[in-house]
Amino acid sequence: MAHYVIMGCGRVGSSLALTLERGGHSVAVVDQDEHAFRRLGRQFGGQRVTGVGFDRDALARARIQEAYAFAAVSSGDNSNIIAARVARETFGVEHVVARIYDPGRAEIYQRLSIPTVAAVRWSTDQVLRRILPDTDLAGDFRDASGRIVMAEVRVSPDWIGRPLAELEAQARVRIAFVTRFGEGIVPDAGTLYQQGDILHAVMDVTGQDDAERILAAGPGQDAGPDGQDGGRP
Repeated sequence: MAHYVIMGCGRVGSSLALTLERGGHSVAVVDQDEHAFRRLGRQFGGQRVTGVGFDRDALARARIQEAYAFAAVSSGDNSNIIAARVARETFGVEHVVARIYDPGRAEIYQRLSIPTVAAVRWSTDQVLRRILPDTDLAGDFRDASGRIVMAEVRVSPDWIGRPLAELEAQARVRIAFVTRFGEGIVPDAGTLYQQGDILHAVMDVTGQDDAERILAAGPGQDAGPDGQDGGRP
């Protein structure tokens, strides 16, 4: 199982830590207030690291070098972003997410390639879906028959600057909406995929795996099950 580091042991941070631990993962929680760890309860078996979440020594004690993902969910926007950048740029953690209270700052943070969620739309589930592996296509919504699913999809950076219509045609999906700079938009025929966009696609359940491979592979790289070109004409 993976190792996760969480900065902030408030309501969201403690909920994340307990959920991840119940899932069999190892967890380290960093908070400068040692009393905050009481929210974890006596049964929590992960690490409790007292310190500032963006301090390199504190992160090292939390085994950030081993982390699959890092979530900065303290009460301060600036602290969360600084910590997320340190985790990614200094320690090379690929999967990071930062909580923000000011949606107006979302554009700045998204341009740093750091996924953010504004507090007004915050939930533990939203964070988990960004840091747990293999959850992007779990499905946000299914129709009554169970055949159609709307899910957040992972997209290769090679699609940046390409029309969403091209993604739809190659992956055989319909982009229902795009989360851009923390706000949802309904795409039109001229909408291009931009860095930091989060795409929510509607597709046939039986085509989920193919859609994920195609979008993750990039334009013209219709990857088959073995990761090779599937040869679609």
